[in-house]
Amino acid sequence: MPIINRIADIAPDMTTWRRHLHTIPELSFDCPKTAAFIKERLEEFGVDEIHDGIAQTGIVAIINGTGEGRTIGLRADFDALPIEEETGVEYASTHPGKMHACGHDGHTSMLLGAAKYLIETRNFSGRVALIFQPAEEEGGGAQVMCQEGMMDRFDIAEVYGIHNFPGAEFGTFHTTPGPIMAAVDSFTIQIKGRGGHGAMPHETADPVVAACGIVQAIQTIISRNTHSGQERVISVTQIHTGSASNIIPDSAMINGTVRTFDKDTHELIQKRMREIVAGQAASYGVEAELDYEIGYPATVNTEAQTEFAAQVAREVVGDANVDANAPKVAGAEDFAYMLEERPGAYLFLGAGEGAGLHHPKFNYNDEVSPIGASFFVRMVETAQPVGGK
Repeated sequence: MPIINRIADIAPDMTTWRRHLHTIPELSFDCPKTAAFIKERLEEFGVDEIHDGIAQTGIVAIINGTGEGRTIGLRADFDALPIEEETGVEYASTHPGKMHACGHDGHTSMLLGAAKYLIETRNFSGRVALIFQPAEEEGGGAQVMCQEGMMDRFDIAEVYGIHNFPGAEFGTFHTTPGPIMAAVDSFTIQIKGRGGHGAMPHETADPVVAACGIVQAIQTIISRNTHSGQERVISVTQIHTGSASNIIPDSAMINGTVRTFDKDTHELIQKRMREIVAGQAASYGVEAELDYEIGYPATVNTEAQTEFAAQVAREVVGDANVDANAPKVAGAEDFAYMLEERPGAYLFLGAGEGAGLHHPKFNYNDEVSPIGASFFVRMVETAQPVGGK
């Protein structure tokens, strides 16, 4: 793989930075130690501008190229997860109940490595905006950074991001034009019936039977109300009710998740869920209330930028190692908010075998960082060559 020689030289530093960040995982927007470490490294490199305090602990740093041109945004998330680590590595989390179990420490180090190279060489025109973002896992930090005017403030024309992909062949890139990750919603249904003795169900309005009916009816939204060729998911993940074998309870609770890739299906599922909950409640003689919480939107790559990113990836890892029409992923990503404001692309970078994302034994593969950093660098230099348009 044609990793840039200077990036290869920086690789041990990226590993050191990543493993330090791994020891100090922080959650959501509350990431002061992480942000301080990033800022210290950028100041050491000689970055031109540092703007911190965006979305509380987010940072946008500017690197000026040689000559006039656009501004390309490169994004790395840096928050961790509320998981107790089980890796046993010497650089394990020192914050109990918190862990970098999704590789955001690696994404941050990857972007720092690219930043160091770009600052040293400045072999591009225009500017690069390095976006270090908190609260990807919970809180929608990307949305908050956009709401605070990041795109206009720094005149960002396009934006790109990478996520490590354990289980995918090492050093492979995976992306696709259009939706690449799903919109994610959650729902909770509270059912209120009338309890009583299990031997006398005729004297009750049974919320347990109603819950079973509602769950089964919800599944028909996928099989009967949406096109069979569409990718969509409704999963009921919790039903809580009852306390004893001979007592019919007063209430029940249903909880679950919805994943969609287009707005029409997204709206249809909400409509049908409201109708089903109301209709099933009436048929069973209970009351039911649906709380439907809309989460991150679908992550939608723009076609031209995805094609360009895939071509750059081919130059880094070879044609055979790039899938530019990869299957969609039903997980969600708040990078979606940045892509709603600017054209760009999101890519997965294969990390080889190992524990999956969000697993307590997950351990980011540091060998992918030079590949990701080389991709970021080549993309900037190719998109905005010195003396180019």
